[in-house]
Formats: sequence, structure tokens, C-alpha cells
Amino acid sequence: METTYAHTDLTRAEVDRWPGAAVLEFGANWCGHCQAAQPPLKEAFSSFAGVRHAKVEDGPGRHLGRSYRVKLWPTLIFLKDGVEVAREVRPASAEPIRAGLQRIVS
Repeated sequence: METTYAHTDLTRAEVDRWPGAAVLEFGANWCGHCQAAQPPLKEAFSSFAGVRHAKVEDGPGRHLGRSYRVKLWPTLIFLKDGVEVAREVRPASAEPIRAGLQRIVS
């Protein structure tokens, strides 16, 4: 599991080609909601260590977040073979994150 939101040059076309299970997490390191979501994320990902996880720093001028219509942070996009299967916005517990992860690994 990634622990820091990073500026990335990932494009939507690249993400659309990712094979298997992956989670895009949009947010910012200074965001209080994002910080509060980290313990539930850690708990949920502990059972899904093989899932690709990219913490993408979002904000003005960041095209990847806009391509997914991200409006609030953190937003988790659950992908299977590059296709969005589920999303979770501002998770308060590990359970909805686990549910999203389960949908992309089965």
C-alpha cells in the first residue's frame, strides 16, 4: 500500500491498459479527510497486498482526476483490467474499502 500522495504523469490511457486489480486513490497529503482515511485504508489493504495501489495527488490542472470526475478527497477508484468497477468517497471505515477490493480481485 502506498502511503504518500505523489504527483504523477500517469495518463488515463495508461491506466486504462493496466492489467488485473488496481486502486487509484485521489487526494492530497495536507487534506484532513485524506489523513483520516489512512488507518481504514491500511486495515483494508492488509488482506489485499497484491493489489496495485496508486495514491495520486489531485488538484487544479491535474487531468487524471478530472477524467474520473473526482470532486471530493479522498476518492478511491477500484479498477479491474483498467475498467472502473466501484468507487468510494471519503471512507470512514475499512469495510467499504474491503468491499471494493473484493469486487476487483474475484
